[in-house]
Amino acid sequence: MNTPLEQSYDLCRRIARRTAKNFYYSFLIMPRAKRDAMCAIYAFMRRSDDIADNAANPAMALEGLRQWRAQVDAGFTRDEFADPTLPALVDTIKRYNILPHHFHELLDGTEMDQRVTRYETFDDLYQYCYHVASVVGLVVLPIFGCCDKAALAPAEACGIAFQLTNILRDVKEDAQMGRIYLPREDLRRFGVEEDDILKARVTPQFLELMKFEAARAREYYRKAEPLLGMINADSRGALSVMMGIYGGILRKIEKRNYSVLNERVRLSAPEKLWIVLKNWRKR
Repeated sequence: MNTPLEQSYDLCRRIARRTAKNFYYSFLIMPRAKRDAMCAIYAFMRRSDDIADNAANPAMALEGLRQWRAQVDAGFTRDEFADPTLPALVDTIKRYNILPHHFHELLDGTEMDQRVTRYETFDDLYQYCYHVASVVGLVVLPIFGCCDKAALAPAEACGIAFQLTNILRDVKEDAQMGRIYLPREDLRRFGVEEDDILKARVTPQFLELMKFEAARAREYYRKAEPLLGMINADSRGALSVMMGIYGGILRKIEKRNYSVLNERVRLSAPEKLWIVLKNWRKR
């Protein structure tokens, strides 16, 4: 039996409120309908990640994701909703004319984490970042009220900037799970051994590598800046909050001299709320 639409949206709101962390702060200053749409999209991403994270091994994760993809397709094509979050997702897609194939791209990115633990070049890593982060930007563009093709490039760059920030923040946690996202070509360039990262050894070479990667992330933030002027006024505050939070994480990493192997760098709740308040007038 399908979940009533309002109950589905209510569930998505609760999921976002409980687990969205950085993203939920940006939702706070959007109009109600747009906030609900963002919660529906977040719930889809959360469900995808939970399937992957809770599996006992990559093979089980891939099978779970295959089944989830089939359920999502059934919702898109036949209005059959095996998961209670899907009515809200499908309603959001129809309401804002979002391209359904983007959700398959997001699932492709989730599957990459089950198949790939190293990236040889930055071009390889870029493809991963595109699937798990840039596609989110392309999904939310219609919600932000933008259909200008000129916005596609800065939206893609914004996702790359956010994901590179995540990668720099989570170097230690990812290594503990056997994953190193920093490109091998960059490790070789700066003389960093994988074992340095796996054993949390902070070497001068590692710090130079992190400085280089942070500068790369900053370049993508710069490329993303024009997006703020391309979206509807009622969504600019939300995007500014996202940029402020992720950019703030990157600044804190830099201020702490890239000490990501010793501690997890994060913004406190008061710091995030301050960013929200600063951008409230942009609603």
